[in-house]
Amino acid sequence: MTYRFDKELRRNVAGRCAAFSRLEAGDTKSPLKRAAVAIALVAMDDGTQSAAFLLTRRAPRLRSHAGQWALPGGRCDEGETAAAAVLRELDEELGLKLTDADMLGVLDDYPTRSGYLITPIVLWAGADPKLRPSPQEVASVHRIPLQDIARVDAVDFIASPDSVRQVVRMKIGASLVHAPTAAMLYQFREILAGRDTRVADLEQPLFAWR
Repeated sequence: MTYRFDKELRRNVAGRCAAFSRLEAGDTKSPLKRAAVAIALVAMDDGTQSAAFLLTRRAPRLRSHAGQWALPGGRCDEGETAAAAVLRELDEELGLKLTDADMLGVLDDYPTRSGYLITPIVLWAGADPKLRPSPQEVASVHRIPLQDIARVDAVDFIASPDSVRQVVRMKIGASLVHAPTAAMLYQFREILAGRDTRVADLEQPLFAWR
């Protein structure tokens, strides 16, 4: 299936997100630190006008999860909402300035083994945003076609020797992207297909627990 980056796609994504019954973690006393990430929709830069999302490779010298694939985003500051945090992080990481008007929807909160509760937010970032990645945080930025995660074989689940839960992985190009990023992208792919699929119980690989 192909997705064209146009007004119809924006309406469809916003509609699917609005119809999605989001599960929010309501325990305000949770020890997990709040964070937010962006599923930022753009057009491919190959002239096809195919819709894509932004995926980053984290800088190699970061203290945690260095070099891993990740959606842009990060920890919420004290008293900061997930929406405010994701807009701030997009600006700090990628030089991408968006507003509340660019938000299309919010997915389920995802608890991580490393102590975070991540809120994924879907945004319309424009066909060709001018990105200025921060070298301290981002090694590279990639536009991943939505059709890549819509393929039947784009997601798989494997057993883990460290957990009774299944590990979820997304196949993107020649790479395997793991949870938490894979879990959130998997849920977004399911929402695009009109399915309410929960992902909080999908496991991360051991290397992502720290």
